[in-house]
Amino acid sequence: MSRDESRGVWILAIGQTAGFATLLYMFGAIILALEGGSGWSRAELALGPTLALLMQAGLAPFSGRLVDRGHGGALLGGAALLGAVCLALLSQVSHLALWYALWIVMGAAQAGGFYETCFSFLLRRLGPGARGAIIRVTLVAGFASTFAFPLGAWAGDALGWRGAILVFAGVQALITLPANILGVWFLRRGERRGPDMAAVRPGGVRTALRRPEFWALAAFFGLMMGNHMMLTTFALPVMTERGASHAVAVFVASSVGPMQVAGRLVLTLPGLRVRTGTLARAVALGMSVSSLALLVATGDLWLFAIYAVGQGAAIGVQSILRPLITAEALGEENFGAISGALAMAPIGAGALAPFLGALLMGAGGVTLLLSVTLSFALTGFAIGLWLGARGI
Repeated sequence: MSRDESRGVWILAIGQTAGFATLLYMFGAIILALEGGSGWSRAELALGPTLALLMQAGLAPFSGRLVDRGHGGALLGGAALLGAVCLALLSQVSHLALWYALWIVMGAAQAGGFYETCFSFLLRRLGPGARGAIIRVTLVAGFASTFAFPLGAWAGDALGWRGAILVFAGVQALITLPANILGVWFLRRGERRGPDMAAVRPGGVRTALRRPEFWALAAFFGLMMGNHMMLTTFALPVMTERGASHAVAVFVASSVGPMQVAGRLVLTLPGLRVRTGTLARAVALGMSVSSLALLVATGDLWLFAIYAVGQGAAIGVQSILRPLITAEALGEENFGAISGALAMAPIGAGALAPFLGALLMGAGGVTLLLSVTLSFALTGFAIGLWLGARGI
């Protein structure tokens, strides 16, 4: 990797960090201010990010095809701009219909600006060298929640929910947008070593859909993302109900990000050779332990710490695992389109998670929510065992 390419990767990592903080974690970071100031219920509010992620899921295969055709850089820049505009407008809404409409449009920004597009772009530019670049990006972007939750807590208390969203809009416009544009520019100064457009053949996605491994991976990552997004969105109310003070809850929620980085750093240890299937089973086991810790917690700080470490490390490894295990199990040809099709499952599950979580909490409280997240993780572990039997 050349010096310019290395710079481009680190700059894109900054863009991903700010992008995830503003477009994904912002809602969970200011949810208490939203509930207290908007006049809308938790379920009504949560439907907004659900619609955004459903839109992201629907557009993921299309975004992947655009990257395969050489438009990944334009997607990363345009998505960042669209996200900033949507957030600025979202801070001014006074009707639920507009709240939902803007979240739907924001889903298009997520589809063009998040990991799926970034990783496919890196694979196209760097070829075999993309694995190291992807790890670098996720190492930095793991701090997105660490950045978002304290910022959201401060802005929500000091400026109200409208001012808080406007602060996040500024982060998107002043950090994500220039970082994405500059990162793409540096990477394009190097020689492209990934597949060219001639290698993008029709029918690749249809072939992948016929393989049981595709559906097993889709189910696995869907369950993992459903688990994570429910816990991330409702981390503050879950932990306060389980006996944590608001300050402790914010601290623990913010700690999940550094634990993501810690999990990813383990993968960079010299001489470490771990099969992707083994990593998948470890991810599911870590999430199972995390949900169980919260389920039995009654104000115990050590159980909250187990949640932060287990959940953070697991989702951190999972972010790297998805492109790697997809390429290993399904091949690198048509990677953008196949990865985009596979991403519909985790993104769709993540989309439904906030709304489903709100309904679960309304029906059975925090205990029901945590029981469901635990069942998701255990089912994912069973799928991981099946993948192991298939040699993955």
